Amino acid sequence: MIRHVVLYTIKDECKEKIPELVKAFYGMKDKIPGLVSLEAGGDELHSERSYDLALITVFESWDAYKAYLTHPAHLPVKAGMHAARSGSVSCDYEIKGNTA
Repeated sequence: MIRHVVLYTIKDECKEKIPELVKAFYGMKDKIPGLVSLEAGGDELHSERSYDLALITVFESWDAYKAYLTHPAHLPVKAGMHAARSGSVSCDYEIKGNTA
């Protein structure tokens, strides 16, 4: 399985939209084959190290992850995030063992 983690910095003028952005992420759930789990949420601590929004997904395989990148349920969410974010970082890795 593959874990895809993205942390977003949201533009100041879009921060009030964070609950809508989270809802859009959850709107992809059960619509994309091979997407095993999805978790998203806005930061609550607002520390100097904090990002504004996190997305954590798990895919069955690298092929499922690659298919997600162009899936019709993902594309509008991706476009909305590109409009709202000022930056992002990600980490994608294979989950070793029996944990997900």
